[in-house]
Amino acid sequence: MLNAVSEVNKLVVTGEGGQYVTFLLGEEEYGLEILAVQEIIGFTHITHVPHLPDFIKGVINLRGTVVPVIDLRLKFGLGQVDYNNHTCVVVVKMEDRVMGMVVDVVSEVVSFPDGSIEPAPPFGSNIKADFIKAMGKAGDRLVIILDIDKVLSSDEMAAIVATA
Repeated sequence: MLNAVSEVNKLVVTGEGGQYVTFLLGEEEYGLEILAVQEIIGFTHITHVPHLPDFIKGVINLRGTVVPVIDLRLKFGLGQVDYNNHTCVVVVKMEDRVMGMVVDVVSEVVSFPDGSIEPAPPFGSNIKADFIKAMGKAGDRLVIILDIDKVLSSDEMAAIVATA
């Protein structure tokens, strides 16, 4: 896993557009535009901050910077799992804030061919899915491409900013 993370981090540093960092949450594959990802680190100790929603795990010290960390599994209602040696923290820029997101495992960097990204399908007016930016097709795989700035509501973002 560390080699895969190192390879992905090399691509993140180059910042080439049109590429997506993909990761798994359970059986589903998600993607983030590579330009939103600052780096990927192995799971590290998270300092718990009391009185926050369950999906906000706490904060980490990333080279002297206090970075809030959320667990995407819990945010998306997928349930808690034990963290293991494949668990990673994807450090992203979200609404001009640096934030960590715990994911099950980082997969790879994918460049989708022309015509292989489609808008997110409509889920109906009662379902909040505006955080899904698009669906990417890579062979027989479907990748849910997230809109990083819409993963959290403004109230959730305010709670996270208060932790840091």
